[in-house]
Formats: sequence, C-alpha cells, structure tokens
Amino acid sequence: MSPAPSSPAPSKLPESNLPLRQGGGTVSQQTTSDVSSSSYSLPEPLIRLELRDLRHDSSKVFLSNFDAAVDVADLIRTVLQLLYLPTTRTSTSSSGVSSMRPNPFKPHIPGTRSITLIIRDIEGVAYTTGLDLDSEHKEIHFSLSYIAHVQKSSADKAAIRKELMGVVCHELVHCWQHNARGTAPGGLIEGIADWVRLRAGYVPPHWKREAGDDWDAGYQKTGYFLDWIENKHGEGSVRRINEALRDTEYVQRKFWKDLFGKTVDDLWYDYCDSLDEKK
Repeated sequence: MSPAPSSPAPSKLPESNLPLRQGGGTVSQQTTSDVSSSSYSLPEPLIRLELRDLRHDSSKVFLSNFDAAVDVADLIRTVLQLLYLPTTRTSTSSSGVSSMRPNPFKPHIPGTRSITLIIRDIEGVAYTTGLDLDSEHKEIHFSLSYIAHVQKSSADKAAIRKELMGVVCHELVHCWQHNARGTAPGGLIEGIADWVRLRAGYVPPHWKREAGDDWDAGYQKTGYFLDWIENKHGEGSVRRINEALRDTEYVQRKFWKDLFGKTVDDLWYDYCDSLDEKK
C-alpha cells in the first residue's frame, strides 16, 4: 500500500486476520496549495468510481456498505484535516523543544485533482498510484478478494463498513501526503497513513501497540509510534513531520533532531520504554 517510489516490501498482517497488503505506486512532486490558519477551504477533487465486475459478489458488498460519493468526500476532508489543518493550541514538548509549527501555520497541500476508486480483482488489499502522464490524478485500486474476506470475517454490517472505510482512508492519505522527494522511508509513509486511520477511528480489532527493533516497520506499528509522538511531543507533531517531508530529501538524524531534539532511535527507545511501563 506504499506510494513511495522506493516501495518497501509488502508487509504481512496477522495471519489470523488479514492477507498481505500490496505495495505500489508513487507519490511524486506536485503543485501545492497553501492553507493558512485563517482559511479552512479544503480541496475538493473530482471523485470517480470504477467497478470492473458488477456481477461479482464483492461489488454488491461494497455498494451496500460504502456510499462512494459521500464517503470518499468525507474521508478526504478527514485526511486533510488531520494532515494539514492547524491545531487550536500551541504546545511545547516534554523534552523542552518548542513547536516547530510555522507561524502562522501554513501547510502546503499537494494539488491532487482527481481520485478514481477502482474496485477490481487484485492480490492483497489495496494500493494507490498516480497516472504516468499526470501524477495529480490518483487511482486507488481496492481488491474484490479482500472485500470478500472482510465479509466472511464478520457478520456485523458495521464492522464490514468500518474496515472498508479504514482501507480507503489509509489509501487516501497516499493521495495527499508528502514524501521527501521520494526519499522518505516506506515504513514512515505507511505509518503516517495508518496514524490517520487510527485518529479517524477506523481501528481494526487486531491492531495493537507493540515494541521491537524497528521503528519503521510500517503500518500500525509505526502508526502507534507516531501517535505516541503526537501525545508526548505536542498536538500537531505528525503534521510537522509531514510538512518537513515536503521539499527536501530525508536525512534521518537531522530530520528528527530538528523536529524533536532527539534521534528517531532515541524516540523509539522512549516509546518502547513507555510500553514496558504499562505492562
């Protein structure tokens, strides 16, 4: 599900719950629009839906649980609000590093002009890509087989809808996030997408906060790490991470030290330590 040019290897989800998530696609440099703290007008790209097999049972499941015209528009607003809109208060991190948020806060939103949601038979879960001729036109490819898996996994209509919303929410982040000119770690790109999904309230039952050796393992593991940073180092921290990925190449030590006064390894150690304290 990674849009970064240097896509990480597809990550395996818990075997008892979900199959592989499929990586692919790109987030390239695009034109951007500014959103100041006094202006909350968000982009409204053209939204398209393409069903490759109307007779497929999963197409019926999708249509009965997901209103594309309404739900995609709502999810776009949620993604943009979480990634770009300023918070109502400033904060200072527990380490004493003051907020690096621009003053006034003026994020730069990629100029995505259209998003086509394509429901078709592919392996894995979903992936996002931009058109070769114009990367400001995005495509989200969503697996019919995975939709069938979701239906088989739960008889609860609300749970089915929640998972469909969560997958599309994650993929929409790839339509709007920055990626340090293609140099950001794939795990960070995926972690930001799952952080947005987490904050939007579409958390699957198998997700859990866990430690380990790698902060950038991606998906929910990195997503929960970013959520800890958001809580520990101030509201708006993930927005600042995304904004810092906008127009410069990613240099790991400098990137995290400039934002939070610590290396990412030190931040990860602190996060893992906080998990041990809760046991």
